[in-house]
Amino acid sequence: MMFADRARIFVRSGKGGDGHVSFRREKYVPAGGPDGGDGGRGGDVIFEVDEGLNTLIDFRNSRRYKAEDGEPGGKRNCRGKDGADIVIKVPLGTVIREAGSGQVITDMSGENRRVVLLTGGKGGNGNQHYATSTMQAPKYAQPGQPAQELELFLELKMIADVGLVGFPNVGKSTFLARVTNARPKIANYPFTTLNPHLGVVDLEGTKGFVIADIPGLIEGASEGVGLGHEFLRHIERTKVIIHIVDAAGTEGRDPVQDVYTIDRELEAYNPDIARRPQVIAANKIDAIYGAGEDPVDAIRAEFEPKGIPVYPISAVSGEGVRELLYKVNEMLEGLDREVTVFEREYYPERGALSGESADAYTVSYDPEADVYVVEGPKIEKMLGYTNLDSEKGFTFFQNFLKNTGILEKLEALGIQEGDTVRMYGLVFDYYK
Repeated sequence: MMFADRARIFVRSGKGGDGHVSFRREKYVPAGGPDGGDGGRGGDVIFEVDEGLNTLIDFRNSRRYKAEDGEPGGKRNCRGKDGADIVIKVPLGTVIREAGSGQVITDMSGENRRVVLLTGGKGGNGNQHYATSTMQAPKYAQPGQPAQELELFLELKMIADVGLVGFPNVGKSTFLARVTNARPKIANYPFTTLNPHLGVVDLEGTKGFVIADIPGLIEGASEGVGLGHEFLRHIERTKVIIHIVDAAGTEGRDPVQDVYTIDRELEAYNPDIARRPQVIAANKIDAIYGAGEDPVDAIRAEFEPKGIPVYPISAVSGEGVRELLYKVNEMLEGLDREVTVFEREYYPERGALSGESADAYTVSYDPEADVYVVEGPKIEKMLGYTNLDSEKGFTFFQNFLKNTGILEKLEALGIQEGDTVRMYGLVFDYYK
């Protein structure tokens, strides 16, 4: 199975249900008052950590997630049903970004286990809310607030305390299989393991730690050559780096040069990672033959003066492995073990959901009188404080019609130049 650590998905919250327009119809009551119910609220989009997940593979097949819309209100003051939320389960360590800008919306790490990412639209008020002394039978209700939608980029950053780095075939998979419960598939491929493997190291007398095999780096990885970038990201949260080298040089490589090459890659990718505490595991000591100089001495002479401890090990026989693990544990204990949590950079905007703009009004055509009728509390309020006789007041009135979308609705109904529009007591001819 390919380790899926990135996914792109589309999420949408529920739209609020529209308010209802109705009037009481009772025996012996000639003109009942308004009794239109409110709309239900739309469902939220919620992200939740599921401890049982460790990959984003599920998002490869399912890319669209939508909460339920609120139901519209009904007559007899019946409120519409609220829309159901949608809960999306992700592994711990998933960073959720806005796809366009790449900015972080939330990081499902540490204490952050449940997040309401998008809220559903509020339901609209029914016409019962709009009866006034001057308008006792309002024929308009408030529309529900619109849904919010976002395209998201999900990225799983593995939460490991320790990262294993090293060139392909230096023995990382064998080492990981020996020290943890991970069972990586081991094969001698020049392009190394494609799946970053996680394993837990249980050390007697310690609380243990999580180790991640960062698939073999190749030169140029930091520039995105090959699979470099995909995997360098996995090191971002690790606190200590174990650098495994083939001390025996079984493939004709120089272990000292290998350390420098990979350090350069880390530096180019993220200097902060390159500065994390490192320990060098000089592996394959079981394959060192001959009476010449011990290659481990050369590695020690090069790096120990720089403060990087070197431990000779054999991942195959297990020699030296225990000492190395206790050293790594000691290094971790001196560090802050808190998980690095990415700061929030993006706030899903609520758009024009302030309620004011969605306030109730209706635009209709009365064929008997051959007039277009605009009604609603917002219009009534606006006419109450606008002096249409002044040029300034009239300009404000024109802008109001445009900005609230009333002109657009009149045009959609087919209004022509010279047609009559009525707003409460105000009657005027329409000219563009």
